[in-house]
Amino acid sequence: MRKLKTSISRAGSYKKIADFWDTHDLSDVWGKTRATDFQVDIQSEVTYYSLDKTLSKKVQSVARNRGISTDTLINLWIQEKLQEQNV
Repeated sequence: MRKLKTSISRAGSYKKIADFWDTHDLSDVWGKTRATDFQVDIQSEVTYYSLDKTLSKKVQSVARNRGISTDTLINLWIQEKLQEQNV
């Protein structure tokens, strides 16, 4: 038998959990909740930059041909350029 992902919705999948919360309100089940502690350790930060549409299409094509994501390709290229600049 599959382990439940949540004790409140009694759901066994994220889809079923989402369906449950689409039709329920937290105030309906507040008495079933319990306090908990957790820590969030954010390792990286993402910054977005605009890119010309034509240039973006070319980058996507190169990335696709190399079998990597455009994000990875752009990060590799910028890293190479910065190394050339001794930064």
